[in-house]
Amino acid sequence: MISLVTGSLLFAYAGMLGLCQGLERHYKQVWQRSPSPALRLSLRALGWLGLLLSLLQCAQAWGWAMGAVAWFGVISLVAVVLVMLLPYWPRFAVALVAAIPVWGVLHLFG
Repeated sequence: MISLVTGSLLFAYAGMLGLCQGLERHYKQVWQRSPSPALRLSLRALGWLGLLLSLLQCAQAWGWAMGAVAWFGVISLVAVVLVMLLPYWPRFAVALVAAIPVWGVLHLFG
């Protein structure tokens, strides 16, 4: 169950970051250039996909009744973390998404 909760947090973080980077001003804050329209749409789509995967992880961990409630808590938690990281360490905030493949390998072999 711990790995499901961890996965839910990581996917929610990736989803919120994707939605955030799908906005031009936040993308410029990190990369100092404007994103192409196709990149913005891709980031938004991947952001929603990350949030959906997070919801599925929560539902698998706690069932659909409590999983949906836990999912809102997870989204709130990662939103606060992202809001605190982006102004001070924007590149680090983006680099944290690299924890997802590491979690996947640990979950697969652990």
